[in-house]
Amino acid sequence: MLECELCEKTANLNSFELSPVKAGICNVCETCLDAISNTENLDYWRCLQNAVWSENKAVLIFCYRTLNRIEGQDWANDLLDKLYLDEETQELAETMPTVHLDSNLAVLQNGDAITLIKDLNVKGASFTAKRGTLVKNIKLVENNPEQIEGKVNGTQIVILNQFVKKVEI
Repeated sequence: MLECELCEKTANLNSFELSPVKAGICNVCETCLDAISNTENLDYWRCLQNAVWSENKAVLIFCYRTLNRIEGQDWANDLLDKLYLDEETQELAETMPTVHLDSNLAVLQNGDAITLIKDLNVKGASFTAKRGTLVKNIKLVENNPEQIEGKVNGTQIVILNQFVKKVEI
């Protein structure tokens, strides 16, 4: 069995792809994969103490992004100080992917369908977008992970993600 590239546990591994695609792939165990989506237990990432020395660019980028996310922890700052990134890797690490999430923290993508979970007054139009309205083929607002665009009553509007729920059609 192979070792997880983040925590070094011997386990069944999963491929974890970092965005942008050029950032690469690292092999991670189930525990690390769960911790990636769980933002509450940041103390778990103390296990990165050996990963910061990895030769895998994707592992280094993951360490950089994760440790930068953990504010106010001396141990995280110490690990960041040990981390060396060449210029190209540093640039990729700082290129944070924009993720759009709905009110239930489901990831939204271009072309998804959503429903409104609240009546919304539409500025510049003479109607209210009613709760329960289905909006198909949404478009993500680039560089603003809190907004999407969609057509309601034939009008293209900007909608805050906190007022939508992703639906499967």
